[in-house]
Amino acid sequence: MDLEQLKYPTGQFIMPDLFDQQQVETWISEIEALPGEIKEATENLSDAELDQPYRPGGWTLRQVIHHIPDSHMNAYIRFKQAITEDIPVIRPYHEERWAETDEAKNGNIEMSVALLSALHQRWVTFLKTLKLEDYQRRYIHPAQGKELTLANMLGMYAWHGKHHLAHITTTINN
Repeated sequence: MDLEQLKYPTGQFIMPDLFDQQQVETWISEIEALPGEIKEATENLSDAELDQPYRPGGWTLRQVIHHIPDSHMNAYIRFKQAITEDIPVIRPYHEERWAETDEAKNGNIEMSVALLSALHQRWVTFLKTLKLEDYQRRYIHPAQGKELTLANMLGMYAWHGKHHLAHITTTINN
């Protein structure tokens, strides 16, 4: 497997041309299913398995598992900001630095799996209250220097979960 395939086992996210209610429901279902899929994929992993990187020079599976709720907490907050504020400038965070903290490198993954489950329950409940037109609300991502829609963020985070789940399952199965 080449490095690009190891980095992006599900491919990179591409926003579809058509964004409709069916797409919203599909992505919300994927976000809703992710905690159970992560729990199932990780419940019997040994420390040795958790401490192996998913690719040369990449994070360990443990770091990936802790990264998912870190990232998705930020996404949840960004969604709430974009719904409650007029084109907010979101606050970026240094995910690579977060992944290097001691609890991300060495902590028990059960706390992050539980956090992901609770977070996604709350996030999905919120997402299901939004109307299709709400997904056209925008926010500014200063690191990217542009306005993005919630439609794009919804798709990106549905993809993000599957992307990291594939890192876990691909590594385990090799």
